[in-house]
Amino acid sequence: MTQPATARSARLRRAGTGTGATLALAAVAVTATGGTAHADERYTVRSGDTVSHIATRTGTSVSAISRANNLADASRIRIGQVLTIPSATTSTAPAAARAAAPSVATVTNATHAVRSGETVSAIAKKYGTTVQAVVAANGLDARAFIRAGQVLTIPGASAASASAAAPAAAAPAAATTSATHTVISGDTVGAIAKKYGTSVQAVIAANGLDARALIRIGQTLTVPGATTGTAAPAAPAAQLVGNTFEGRTYPATVVASANANKASLVAVGVPSKDAMRQLVSDTARTMGVDPALALAVAFQESGFNHASVSPANAIGTMQVIPSSGEWASQLVGRPLNLLDPTDNVVAGVAILRSLVKTSPDLPTAIAGYYQGATSVRRNGMFADTRRYVANVQTHMTRFA
Repeated sequence: MTQPATARSARLRRAGTGTGATLALAAVAVTATGGTAHADERYTVRSGDTVSHIATRTGTSVSAISRANNLADASRIRIGQVLTIPSATTSTAPAAARAAAPSVATVTNATHAVRSGETVSAIAKKYGTTVQAVVAANGLDARAFIRAGQVLTIPGASAASASAAAPAAAAPAAATTSATHTVISGDTVGAIAKKYGTSVQAVIAANGLDARALIRIGQTLTVPGATTGTAAPAAPAAQLVGNTFEGRTYPATVVASANANKASLVAVGVPSKDAMRQLVSDTARTMGVDPALALAVAFQESGFNHASVSPANAIGTMQVIPSSGEWASQLVGRPLNLLDPTDNVVAGVAILRSLVKTSPDLPTAIAGYYQGATSVRRNGMFADTRRYVANVQTHMTRFA
């Protein structure tokens, strides 16, 4: 699943540079009233222009241009549009009167070079502006995705309020910083967020991840809001997954990982059961596996519910545990993220394909998916495995 981006929004995100973005300005009027001089100019919008860049080059502000042109949304301008560019004003009030005027914050546009771990919300707070204003001024998408080294225009930055906001003294508290984390086998965004005391949403936003929260082994993630110091430990997460299944109690570490994975799936959302059923069928055909077999296993395992996670930490539609996911990754020649709907189905179908090829018959292959091929060879089918095989074979007639 990809998130489409319109050519128009991409165009608004590109800043015009070099001679191709030379301003086409023409003075049209100069009037003088009440001791204040106004020199309004006109500017014709070109490809790559944004209101924030026009404001920066002309020494005015996004809000001033918006007011002068009755723009309801400063991020929506079009090529060829002619904008009125209001000039700055110079007051000629007597010096005594100016000295007597109350001190107010100076509101200007600022620029900010993004550092590793920074988020739009933190930058907006630092400059006394809003997330919406920063997003609009820089043509960011709905995720407010930014990258280290990117230079942002900060509209309405309040210098006075920024300095006044700093407390004279602060009580000892936990320090909130950004950390980096290199993804290892078995990691999930939920587990990483829990480890660093932050949220799944914060990690997704800081790294520009899509709705699937897909990560890969070896990837370096920025973890915003990582907590250190003397802060009290966070309250335990809700127990979304129990610790027993089929009469067996699983270790606390396995159950904790299962709960973290469940939380991740709940947080990012999953496709519908109908969508997952179609994905299983299509993937099986592509990979040369009987679709009826893959559909029967998926239905038996999860009922096509990709948000399903067992106490054994079997994940998603195909209920694949992390160690089996690593095996599946080797089978297909690339890392698979079991939280990702497509990768989860690929993992399950790859395992079925291998079991069908290496087993003496179909019931043994099905048993291997549930009990493990080595255990089946060594111990034969357990009683619950025989029930599982019978159920899957019955489901196959339904999906044939």
